[in-house]
Amino acid sequence: MTFTTTSLISLREFFSEYQILICFNGPISTTLIGEIGSAIKEHIESNHTPELEVMDVFSVYIEMSQNIRNYAISHGFSDAESSATVVIAAADAGHYAVCAGNLVEMEDGKVLLKRIRELADCDKAALKLLYKQQLRQPHSQAPGQGAGLGLIEIARRSTQPMEASLDPLEPGGRAFFSLRAII
Repeated sequence: MTFTTTSLISLREFFSEYQILICFNGPISTTLIGEIGSAIKEHIESNHTPELEVMDVFSVYIEMSQNIRNYAISHGFSDAESSATVVIAAADAGHYAVCAGNLVEMEDGKVLLKRIRELADCDKAALKLLYKQQLRQPHSQAPGQGAGLGLIEIARRSTQPMEASLDPLEPGGRAFFSLRAII
């Protein structure tokens, strides 16, 4: 399939309909994470968004992107396997949706979904307590052993419970994991 100018207008209309501000799809590097992060901050600041909200959106984007990068590295994924899809969109009531997705091993995705559902059931006070407890836990130095403190921090910065999905891919026991946070 060839991408055409007609495809571009369709893509533009899709982005406009869903109020997508920034979208990235492909292999993600540390440098790219930083560059996209800077673009996000600059774009949101240009909308006269309060500084705290800008930092929350930026922090959640960075946490999600770094988790994806670290996971791909720890599992020895190729560039194609380590591709990420990241979308920042305007959401209702002046909020922003920060969404990210990547390829994961099915079992890892199930564990992650369970953890996100547990966090979704917590109120702000419970999340604060969990955060403090996690800070006291010994930290693993192994790459890809995250999704502890970072997920709690995303949940704390979110105005609504996080949403996640796990879509099985054929074959090989892998799935596409998606996470959405409203800031």
